[in-house]
Amino acid sequence: MQEIERKFLVNSNAFKSEASQSKRISQGFLNSHKERTVRVRVIDDKGFLTIKGKSSESGLSRFEWETEIPFEEAKTLLKICEPGQIEKTRYYINADQHVFEVDEFYGDNQGLVVAEIELSEENEAFEKPDWLGKEVTGEVKYYNSMLSSHPYLSW
Repeated sequence: MQEIERKFLVNSNAFKSEASQSKRISQGFLNSHKERTVRVRVIDDKGFLTIKGKSSESGLSRFEWETEIPFEEAKTLLKICEPGQIEKTRYYINADQHVFEVDEFYGDNQGLVVAEIELSEENEAFEKPDWLGKEVTGEVKYYNSMLSSHPYLSW
């Protein structure tokens, strides 16, 4: 259950025309400690509970465990999360054998658009679309857990 991903800023809205689907996401954190985060997420009409471990030194990988939970329970858990809920639309863009997940944030994170790609290994090659900007992998301020307490509009 090792997650390996790279994260990038997005430099244009061109990704939207390439998206195969999009989903609205609300999420909060029951725990946002740097050693581990516990996230509650509602995606459309489904709920999820996710635990993530501390990132590797490079920021490329970390432990991740996720399970689906009943929608109503997820909505209830969101009410007891730490302050600073995240609201975003996630766009899914197929690129060869990979999928870019592009998050367009709202609320206190309005204006921030970030793309992530999950990889099988840290040095795996992939094609970078033109709309992909600066790499921010390992930059803690772009972690959702950090955006909930230190939102983009306050930078």
